[in-house]
Parts: sequence; C-alpha cells; structure tokens
Amino acid sequence: MSARDRILERVREALSDRETAAHPGAFEGWRPTTASHPVNGLVQLLEAAGGEVVRQPNVDDAAAWLASFCADFENSAVGETVPVVLHPPLPLGAPDTAPLGVSMARGAVAETGSLIMDARDGRRAQLLVPTHVVFVHTRDVYATLREALIDLVDDLPSAIAFHSGPSKSADIGQILVKGVHGPGRLVAVLIDGET
Repeated sequence: MSARDRILERVREALSDRETAAHPGAFEGWRPTTASHPVNGLVQLLEAAGGEVVRQPNVDDAAAWLASFCADFENSAVGETVPVVLHPPLPLGAPDTAPLGVSMARGAVAETGSLIMDARDGRRAQLLVPTHVVFVHTRDVYATLREALIDLVDDLPSAIAFHSGPSKSADIGQILVKGVHGPGRLVAVLIDGET
C-alpha cells in the first residue's frame, strides 16, 4: 500500500462515524440589495469603499474621457482584453513602473460593489500600478455574485479577482494606508452603450 493510499484510508476511517450533512443548496447571496438597479448598487458600494465611478454613454465618450483623464500621466500599462479604442493615447510602460493601468472588467457585482477582473487581461496591469482605470459595460453588472458566476461559468479563466475599491490596509497602528497591496486609486468607468 502506498503512502497516499494509507493517508486516504485514515481519512475514510475518520469520516466513517460522522453524520452526513445535506447539501445547503444554491448560494442565494448574502447582502440585501437596497438599490433600485444593480448599477446603482455597484456605484453605492464601490464609492463607499473609496473607489471612483464615472458614467459614460458609449465607448467613444469613454475613450474621450480617458484621453482627458490621462493627460498628466507619462505612460501606461494596458490590459490584454482592452479594446484598441479604449487604449490611452500614451506610450506603453511596464506595469511595475507605469503610473497608470487600464483594464477591461469581465463584469461587476452590485451586492459586493466589486469589479470582476479576468486573469487573461493581465494581473500585473491590474495590481502593480498606482492608479487603475477599469472599464465595464453596464450590461455586465450583475445584482448578485451568484448570477455573475452562473453567467460566467462556461468561460472562466484560470483565475478571477474581485476589486472592490483601492488597495488599503490598517494593519500597522490602525492607520489606514492606501496602495499597500495594489493601486491606491481605482476608477471604474461604466459604459452604458456600445458605440
């Protein structure tokens, strides 16, 4: 008998006398939604966590807003899934030195105030920059985490992350510091229409 088989046999023995518990059922969400629409709920919670939210009527206006916003930055890191029309008019920089990162969210969750970030977009551009601009279409804002995961289940990447505001910590001396484990500034740009 191999070491693996011996370990598994001990686990089976330990579990043999335990009472079996029924599956609790589908996750139904944990936070009651008070907003009239998922987009409003997302905005409310993301701003409460220190994130900034900008609404744009379409992709072209979002691109114009980005061009204006990034005028004071010298370069930027851009995620792999960001459409060309939403690339900032700046030279590309390495994510570990660029002052600005631009990403495209896979979606967003109203009940947690979170942007759903896809690993295929490039985690470095999402986590290493001091300022992170994230585009998300309002059609991809889900009321609950359960709805989002059900909708995304057929095309999940190796990892997804939920960004719910700027990185912050108060571990040392109970003093809040932003930008400790990621961007100190998060700007979500909600795009209402296609063009």
